Amino acid sequence: MISGIGIDIIEVARVQKLDSKSPRFLERVFTAREIAYCSKKKNKYQHYAARFAAKEAFFKALGERIPWKDVELVNLASGKPTLKLKGERRRPFKRMHVSVSHLSEHALAVVILEK
Repeated sequence: MISGIGIDIIEVARVQKLDSKSPRFLERVFTAREIAYCSKKKNKYQHYAARFAAKEAFFKALGERIPWKDVELVNLASGKPTLKLKGERRRPFKRMHVSVSHLSEHALAVVILEK
């Protein structure tokens, strides 16, 4: 049974602007593994934006905000994105599904939580 659905879209330029205005933005929002992954990419801000959107979509599906770095978007060996959660908090769901997409100007993420 679905217990939550979240969706988010963000402009890639917004993430780039936040990074240029605040040198600590990336460190506050993304884990070291996310930063390492995105920094290797040709269009790194598209990948940051996709991760930002995935975190926002997760917060919406959950119905509450938790620390940014307690949610991490990683790719499995197959390339499939998945969310990893940090912490021992009680979770009102058993399974998570995430899908992300990005173009040069926008990134989008959908998260579905199942009981």
